[in-house]
Amino acid sequence: MASALPGDQHFEATLQQGGLPRPQRGALRVLQLNLGKLCNMRCSHCHVNAGPHQGHTQMADAVVEQCIAAMERLKPAVVDLTGGAPELHPRFRDLVRAARQQSCHVIDRCNLTVLLLPALRDLAAFLAQEQVEIVASLPQPEAESTDAQRGDGTWEASIQALQQLNALGYGQGDPKRQLTLMSNPDGTHLQQLTPCDTAAWKRRLQEQAGVKFDALIGLNNMPIARFLEQLQRDGHVNCYLKLLHGAFNPQALTGLMCRDTLSVAANGRLYDCDFNQMLELPLGGSTTTIETISLEQLDNRDIHWGNHCFGCTAGQGSSCSGATSTETRSAD
Repeated sequence: MASALPGDQHFEATLQQGGLPRPQRGALRVLQLNLGKLCNMRCSHCHVNAGPHQGHTQMADAVVEQCIAAMERLKPAVVDLTGGAPELHPRFRDLVRAARQQSCHVIDRCNLTVLLLPALRDLAAFLAQEQVEIVASLPQPEAESTDAQRGDGTWEASIQALQQLNALGYGQGDPKRQLTLMSNPDGTHLQQLTPCDTAAWKRRLQEQAGVKFDALIGLNNMPIARFLEQLQRDGHVNCYLKLLHGAFNPQALTGLMCRDTLSVAANGRLYDCDFNQMLELPLGGSTTTIETISLEQLDNRDIHWGNHCFGCTAGQGSSCSGATSTETRSAD
């Protein structure tokens, strides 16, 4: 595997050496649907290699219908829509409506700039009407570093989209219109957000653009796909992977998203998490798809681990919901 750590620094060996139990899946909470890799952007840190060239990867109608049926069968508390830019899928709104009809909390993982596309000019209002939580990508609270990661002009477009969301009631403390910003560090640094960082972000965005948001979460850059390619070009692969291993935090294991999330690929195949999906490491045990999986088949199922899992257990821990531990230790 391209993301394997050098030497003997293997994830399962680290668990064994620390006398740590091998975590297993618990009760399903989140049904995460990856609708395909099509995106209007091409960010340097993207772990799914998303971009405008990925239209052929979109989830087929038959799989969309299987996902809608699974919402009723599996009864997840949360339906998490991701991509690519999930909003570009022609059945995106159908999935949102179906999830809300099942009383699921819906999350839209949004790159913000997609909200400004002429064809989607009414999308933000739709999200507000359906009480969808928006988890919006914004690497840093300033233009230079944001544009460096996501392309020139991204900062200005993101601010415009955030202002539009604020006008619709997002970011005002209303739990029915939750606006969460997702940050990722620049390059090979670990995400280490604190309450002070959240306060600083709120102050800076308010002063610069009059923008408000409800919560700030962070995600470590994963050594997968486009970010791994960048590490390889810069000759930083081993250094970054050693950093992740050195920052391993046992306290981060308890909150790993693979323990309560089912990740569904565009072809209907199942994975423990979005990262395993990108590395083609399918759900352990007998082969199943979203069309046939049952809650009984998920309970206490083994998780498919790999050395990339150090990315989710380094420092504060890292997941689609942000930090998985409040206890951290620094890398040596």
